[in-house]
Amino acid sequence: MKITLDADKCCAAGQCVLIAPEVFDQRDEDGVVVLLDAAPPAAQHDAVREAAAICPAAVIEVHA
Repeated sequence: MKITLDADKCCAAGQCVLIAPEVFDQRDEDGVVVLLDAAPPAAQHDAVREAAAICPAAVIEVHA
């Protein structure tokens, strides 16, 4: 799995951080998403897919 995101379109909702805190974080100054691990281990894949699915700005892309 490889993850990419478009931080410029992030609306800082923080749902991804709540679901997959080992993979996503938010910048302190504006809450925009930060990708911590672009290739997370298999144990994180379900959480990452869920985070991408519920992202209100659809900025997270998951590649097989």
